[in-house]
Amino acid sequence: MRLLWAVDHGLQSTSKRMESTLGLTGPQRLVLRLVGRFPGITAGRLAQIMHVHPSTLTGVLKRMEKRGLLERKSDPLDGRKALFALTEAGRTLDVPATGTVEAAVERVLSRLSRARLQSAQEALMALAEELGGAEAPGEYAQGTSLSREEAAAAPAADEPANR
Repeated sequence: MRLLWAVDHGLQSTSKRMESTLGLTGPQRLVLRLVGRFPGITAGRLAQIMHVHPSTLTGVLKRMEKRGLLERKSDPLDGRKALFALTEAGRTLDVPATGTVEAAVERVLSRLSRARLQSAQEALMALAEELGGAEAPGEYAQGTSLSREEAAAAPAADEPANR
């Protein structure tokens, strides 16, 4: 349990540090990186990739749009849906950066053997399932499957794309 609390505390601390150094919290940074990878993505699809309820993202997306990092356009096929893309300001932040959660994860994962990575993934997946936070890699709580590319982009949803 102590390790889980330490990881949670580390995520919160790093997120606060990121906000003061990069101007983005950990969740905002994740949204920025995902929108950069999937221009024209809907809020619903972002929620699926991040394993959160869509309403959880509403405030994050609005704040990022207000700051000029994201732009919202109506879906030409379904006017009820909004499509998100990075603005020029957002693209300047959509680069690898030190001191971020993803940089720490990449450093740790790069030191693990494939077998240890697989074991860690299995343990984390079992814990997520037990806590009701995930069904299977690449699936959202409502059962919508993600594409292989989306699953690879999602943290802990699949093995990192460059492994």
